[in-house]
Amino acid sequence: MTLELTLQGGDVLRPGGLERGGEIAIAGGLVSETAAGRAVDLTGYLVLPGIVDLHGDGFERHLAPRRGAMKQMAEGVVAAEAELAANGITTAVLAQFYSWEGGLRGPEFAAQVFEGIKAVRSSVVTDLLPQLRFEIHMLEDYTGLAAKVAEWQVPYVVLNDHLPHERLAQGKKPPRLTGQALKAGRNPEVHWQMLKDMHARRDEVPGRLDALCAELAAQNVQLGSHDDQTAEDRAVWRGRGARISEFPETLEAAEAARGAGDPVILGSPNVVRGGSHKGNASAVELIAMGLCDALASDYHYPSPRRAALMLERSGLLDLAGAWRLVSEGPAQVLGLQDRGQLEAGKRADIVVLEKQTQRVAATLSGGCVSYLSGDVAARFLA
Repeated sequence: MTLELTLQGGDVLRPGGLERGGEIAIAGGLVSETAAGRAVDLTGYLVLPGIVDLHGDGFERHLAPRRGAMKQMAEGVVAAEAELAANGITTAVLAQFYSWEGGLRGPEFAAQVFEGIKAVRSSVVTDLLPQLRFEIHMLEDYTGLAAKVAEWQVPYVVLNDHLPHERLAQGKKPPRLTGQALKAGRNPEVHWQMLKDMHARRDEVPGRLDALCAELAAQNVQLGSHDDQTAEDRAVWRGRGARISEFPETLEAAEAARGAGDPVILGSPNVVRGGSHKGNASAVELIAMGLCDALASDYHYPSPRRAALMLERSGLLDLAGAWRLVSEGPAQVLGLQDRGQLEAGKRADIVVLEKQTQRVAATLSGGCVSYLSGDVAARFLA
C-alpha cells in the first residue's frame, strides 16, 4: 500500500542541492507537489533519493547459503530483497551468471534464479531487475539464448569472458582448477579439457557474438561488456551495441568509453576499500577524473551508500554529486527516467539516513515502505 505523508524537518537532497529542514510530500507512489496526508517529523535525518543498484550479486548468499541447500528459490529472493531494502536500495539489478563455471554460476542454476525473480518481483516492494551475465565462449548455448532472455523477462545482458586465455595458450593449468571443477560437480581433468576446448574455438566467438547482440538488441535488451582492458576492447563492444562499460579495468578503457559517450559503471567496494582488490584501476581516481556515471554494489550491498558518503566526506564531491552516482546516474544508464531524483512527479523512492551515524533508518520504494528501524519507525507509525 502506498503512503500519503508529508516528511518535514529533515535535510532533503533536491536536484538543486541540500534543503536544510526541508519538506517533501508523497502520494500515489510519487513525490507530490503539495502537502499530503499526515506530517512526519524527520528532524535529525537526511532524506535522499533511493539507491539504484546497477549490478549486484550479493543475493547469492540468500539463494544458496550452503551448496545445494536452497531449493525454494523464491524464498531466497525474498530474503535478498530484505537486505537490499535495509541498505537503502530501491531498485536492484540482480546480476546472475550463465557460465561454464557451473554450480551457482551454471545455466541450470541461472534458470532457477530467473524463475524465482519472476515469481516474486510483483509481490515485493523493491523494484527487482534481472541481469544475465553470459560467458561468451559457451558456443553450444548461443542457439535459443535470446528466447530464454525473453522468457525470463531479462532487460539487461552483460557479456563476460573469464577464460584464463594466457595460461591456456601456454598449456598451463589455471590456479584453483581442482576446486573450481569440484564446485561445478566435474572431474578436474574433464574440466581442464573443457577449458582447452573452449579456448581452441575462440575464433568462432566474434561472429556468434555479432549475431547474438543483434538478436538481443531487436528485443530492446540493454547490452554491456565487463572488465574492458583497452580502448580497442571498448570499440569492439560498442560496435556490437554493448554500450555500457561495467568495471573497466584500466584508465585507457574508461577514457575510451567516456570519449564515445558510453556509460561507465564502477564498483562501490573499490571506493570503500580505497582500491581494487585485483589491482585494477582505482575507482576513486577515475571518479576524480570524471570517468564514472554510476557506482554499483558489485558484491556488497552496504557499499553504494558508504561509497557516496565517503566521497562527500573526502571533499572530492559534494553530497549531490556523490549521491548522484548511486541514484540519478544509474537510473539514467538504465533508461529509468521516473526515478533517481526527489522531484514532483517522480517515483517516491526515498532513503532516510540517521544524520549522526549515517545508517539507514527507512527505505520507501514507489511510496511503499520496504524498511523501517529504530526511532524513525515510531515517527512513521505514530
